[in-house]
Amino acid sequence: MENPGPFLFLLGASHHTAPLAVREKLSLDGARAQDLASRLRQTPGVREVALLNTCNRVELYSVAADAAAVETALRTLSEVTGCAPADLEGVVVRRDNHEAIEHLFSVAAGLDSQIVGEAEILGQVKEAYQLALDRKWTGPVLNRVFQKTFQAAKHVRTNTALGEGHVNIATVAVDLAGKIYGDLAPVGVLVVGAGEIGLKTVQAFQSRGAKSITVASRTLSKAEEAATQAGGWAASLAELPEILPKVDVVASSTSAPYAVITREMVAVAMKRRPQRPLFLIDLALPRDVEPEAGQVPDVYLYNLDDLARIAETNLARRHAEVEKCRAIIAQRTAALWPQVAQSLGAPPARPLDGG
Repeated sequence: MENPGPFLFLLGASHHTAPLAVREKLSLDGARAQDLASRLRQTPGVREVALLNTCNRVELYSVAADAAAVETALRTLSEVTGCAPADLEGVVVRRDNHEAIEHLFSVAAGLDSQIVGEAEILGQVKEAYQLALDRKWTGPVLNRVFQKTFQAAKHVRTNTALGEGHVNIATVAVDLAGKIYGDLAPVGVLVVGAGEIGLKTVQAFQSRGAKSITVASRTLSKAEEAATQAGGWAASLAELPEILPKVDVVASSTSAPYAVITREMVAVAMKRRPQRPLFLIDLALPRDVEPEAGQVPDVYLYNLDDLARIAETNLARRHAEVEKCRAIIAQRTAALWPQVAQSLGAPPARPLDGG
């Protein structure tokens, strides 16, 4: 049943609904994200907008005057990403009102992440909201919802052990390398990308005893800064063909819109390192490593989805904490939704029991 009047809605796709190849198409760089938000703000019936755009999700939070505005928003998403409407069926999920609130609470708390319990997502949600606020895209409804979201996420982090152990994609990647090699001290490590994930990856390798770490980046000064902290070496992306034959593990997390490590590059490197396997860990979206590189003999390629499957074994041990978090979020959603409904000028869609 469609909502008859003003309502809060979410249109989103994530690792839960879209395979890696589709998420690559939906991934928005800065220019396309700006284009999407600007076009939505000009859409009749769309009153407020906030866009959460990360490596594993694209989510639009908005207030609509009617159902027609939601359909227009979906078409706009299709046009900006270049995905045909048929391709988005079953991939982009719509949630309204209290369900949208509960979902955002879960996202910010790390419950909906590929690596459940990771803390980075809260910072990404805060950045998304601050950008929308600075550009005056939000209004009374989204302002209230996001502010309450941050409170809920903080409460979950403070009162549960969900994030115990500082779980994130970088630590899972390094744990994988540790399982493969055991002692990482003699292992040659290459970290490609000196952004936030790259820096966390370098730190995680250091904490596990890696001694030989090279950091490569498009900006050499950033690579030098990260390499200095690691006591390692810095390189530019142009030097990758020369470095690959000399290392054992590569973890890549650039923001490049194209693959920085190609199949051909890997194949040539493997001819120069006979009888030695090469492990490639692709932490980027769009992907940094051509999938075909994993077909080269003695090359083992892991991507974000592979790491998420590995992390699921840790999640099973924290099942009780996850359930505790969900109960907290349900209670806080039940408390917030009547306030939001009043701001929308509509009664709550249905009574909430907090479960």
